[in-house]
Amino acid sequence: MKQKNKEYIAIPACMKVESGALPRIGTYLKDSGIKKAVIFFGNGLIELFGTTVMKSLNEAGIEVLEYQESDSVCLKDITALAFSLPNQTQAVIGIGGGKVIDAAKYCGFLRKLPFISVPTSASSDGFSSASASLLIDGKRNSVPARMPFGIIADISVIKNAPRHFLFSGIGDMVSKITALYDWQFEEDNGYAEVNDFAMMVAKKAVNSFVRTPFLDILDDLFIKELLDSLAMSGVANEIAGSSAPTSGSEHLISHALDKLLKTPQLHGIQVGVATYLMSLVQNHRFQRVRTIFTDTGFFDYVQTLGLNAADYEAAVDLAPSIKPFRHTYLHFPEYRKKAKELLHTDEELKKIFHL
Repeated sequence: MKQKNKEYIAIPACMKVESGALPRIGTYLKDSGIKKAVIFFGNGLIELFGTTVMKSLNEAGIEVLEYQESDSVCLKDITALAFSLPNQTQAVIGIGGGKVIDAAKYCGFLRKLPFISVPTSASSDGFSSASASLLIDGKRNSVPARMPFGIIADISVIKNAPRHFLFSGIGDMVSKITALYDWQFEEDNGYAEVNDFAMMVAKKAVNSFVRTPFLDILDDLFIKELLDSLAMSGVANEIAGSSAPTSGSEHLISHALDKLLKTPQLHGIQVGVATYLMSLVQNHRFQRVRTIFTDTGFFDYVQTLGLNAADYEAAVDLAPSIKPFRHTYLHFPEYRKKAKELLHTDEELKKIFHL
């Protein structure tokens, strides 16, 4: 009988999501057997966190072979960087936001080295995913990488990041609602086969998050639940062997916007708006999506961005070509037509686009 499931599922060997995690990074890496590492910091983060990180690693007896700030996600730059790493390197550590996480992750992937993900914001599930968003010929593209060996997220650091990063993370997390429905839609119509365990993990992740009680999105419990759920999403993708559990039509709209716009919004912001739109198209849990986006302030924030409905219409039309092998709702013309109509008729979307 043909084995349909993967025989080996990679999960982080080290996962610490707690306040005060950054000053303990040396202990965590020492416990994982790492003795020599290279560190990439996001822009300005050596000044903010360099002393804390270096002190912790030094006290744990971990040698930092090289460290530098990095903000390039250009494939050529990262490839050159990866093959300039010292041969003694045992791990690559990325500390910062999406760009440096993607760069460090891909360096580790190219050199077959463990990657330690240390996010300083919760803007997307990129810190836990097995893919990297890189610039290829001037355009953002998602390329295969590897699940992080370790994830170390300091809640006290995350909550001090600009609030729009949290809104982005919220948008990316809630998108699993529509992504999973697209995946089920594909199976129901004979275009895909759902991995039930991956589906379960992704559902548990998003449902746990949207049901978390909070008074403020800066509550420690809310941020921990967001980070944990985003990390679980990465594991769901690893189980499925694809991004289908966490990326559907709403992500295709965001990827299309990345190609269409000179200056796209944060990934999770675009995905969040597209998630609400697609929940209406799918007629699936749109009340829940509307509630969480209203209660967290996501909708209030996106109304300040001056988003253009025409851009989203163009993105809806372009979306199927982003992943032509998928068969999400947007791969069918009747649903694209419905999506474009909703951009101008739904009351919440009319407020977002100031129509």
